[in-house]
Amino acid sequence: MGTASFLKRARALLRIRNQLVRECLAELLAIFVLILITLSGSAQMVTSSGTKGNVLTAYLAGALAVMVAIYTAGGVSGAHLNPAFSLAMCLLEQFPWWKFPIFVAVQTLGAFVSAGAVYALYYDAIQHYSNGTLAASGPRETASIFATYPADYLSLSNGFLDQVMGTALLIVGILAILDTRNKGVPKGLEPVAVALLVFSIEVSMGSNCGCPMNPARDFGPRLFTFVAGWGVEVFRWVEGRG
Repeated sequence: MGTASFLKRARALLRIRNQLVRECLAELLAIFVLILITLSGSAQMVTSSGTKGNVLTAYLAGALAVMVAIYTAGGVSGAHLNPAFSLAMCLLEQFPWWKFPIFVAVQTLGAFVSAGAVYALYYDAIQHYSNGTLAASGPRETASIFATYPADYLSLSNGFLDQVMGTALLIVGILAILDTRNKGVPKGLEPVAVALLVFSIEVSMGSNCGCPMNPARDFGPRLFTFVAGWGVEVFRWVEGRG
């Protein structure tokens, strides 16, 4: 009886009533979950040299991560997860502009912290695979676990087009899934439909840049690799490519 009473008082004390704070915490948790699963899928593939995962399993992990993240925060913050989606909602007047920079900051912070969690989780594997050298290029590079890098053949203009088209398709697909005037997705299965959308884009448009489609997902972990010891090369420009 005493324990139940204590827990009830604790819940009342810890309850957050400010809606903006609730939304930010939900978004932070959701992006943390998204990046944790996504980067772990990449880490497993890279550090095992493809024996415990491949590109397809990494893409599948990323798509399922989107589903879990939406279920995590969809009812509180709408689970934007992506500055590009938040911007689209602002342009469509479905999200207030004053919240946009706040959500972007929270999304980027969540991705940064989650990258740190993945580094801790796979620390031994990364050190073993890289022989203790954190590199962003070369045969034993590990920076691609955390951020995406363009293929050697890709020009800056083609890379820009690749990201614009991939992100635009993502936004259009999500809006179509959520549009009640379209053939509706069964209630509660919208996150599954979005995950399948992400997976379809990844397996069809992933070869050029790795298909990030999410500025927070790419910049947060990239910033972490810069801080954690991979160096300024993670922001490198090579022969006109970004």
